[in-house]
Amino acid sequence: MADRPEAAPPRRTIGRGLGRAGAGFPTDRIIPRPTRRRAGVFQRALRREVSRLGDPRRIAAIAILIAVAGVATAGLIGRGELAGADARAYWAGVRIWLNGGNPYAPTGPFLPYVYAPWMLPLFAPWALLPWDVAWFVWRGGAILILLWTAHWAYRRHPLATAIAILLLAFPIAANLDTGNITLILAYAMWAARFARPPTAGLLWGLATWMKWVPAPFWLILAPRARGWAVVWLLGSALLSLAMLPLTIVQLQALFGFGERPIRLDYLVLLWATVPWLWLADDPIRWLRATTWRTWIADLRTDGHPIQRFRTFLGLSG
Repeated sequence: MADRPEAAPPRRTIGRGLGRAGAGFPTDRIIPRPTRRRAGVFQRALRREVSRLGDPRRIAAIAILIAVAGVATAGLIGRGELAGADARAYWAGVRIWLNGGNPYAPTGPFLPYVYAPWMLPLFAPWALLPWDVAWFVWRGGAILILLWTAHWAYRRHPLATAIAILLLAFPIAANLDTGNITLILAYAMWAARFARPPTAGLLWGLATWMKWVPAPFWLILAPRARGWAVVWLLGSALLSLAMLPLTIVQLQALFGFGERPIRLDYLVLLWATVPWLWLADDPIRWLRATTWRTWIADLRTDGHPIQRFRTFLGLSG
């Protein structure tokens, strides 16, 4: 007697309880297998995220972030068309320069452009857009990068990230309101933590020549990146010297504002220290007296000063 063929495995069906018309209808004819697989992944991820809400620190972090985001969003919306004064200065400066005018003495309701003359072409691709589009791209891009960096930090230290954003909420919101480039420089210093030494040095050199506030980041760059940073900074100085007449006009515009208030918006650069602190084994070692005593002892006993300086710049070995 011939063997009976093996029965095929039962197919998953839908329509139970829907009457005869829906009974026994195969699922895979409606929902393809890849879609079902992705749905399963999303379900597991959702369960994992819901289970994390039982952590009081995550609940506190989420509450802080929601409150800060709500207040900041309301403030930015309330400012309306008054926002973007600094970004408009960069935009107008490039357009005046392209039309043969002096970007350091603009006419109309614009602040003067106050950065190095050779940096004007860096703004040109963005400044060629109409103002409404350019402002949308500038602020929208800054917000997207902020969200990406906050997500990166939150995945590693949720509550510490929320507290950092709370403490820096005013300078972050101020930069998003005015469109000041300091926030972009903070992102550049953030990227320098992960970039190769030549690129990290370039980011630091450009940011420091544009505004001297990022200069202390040189101390925490990777050793080889410090050497490249010096090279790029010297290159920036040579470019400014090559355009000395315009550089003098730039300095006159820069120091011609008279007395200025304390720039609390510069504190946004502290956001750029997050990747260094979050990835460090002991992020608060700088605050310990034993760390400073060890460094001082190493300076006294560790070779010739020139050799130590070469090691600091990544030039030895």
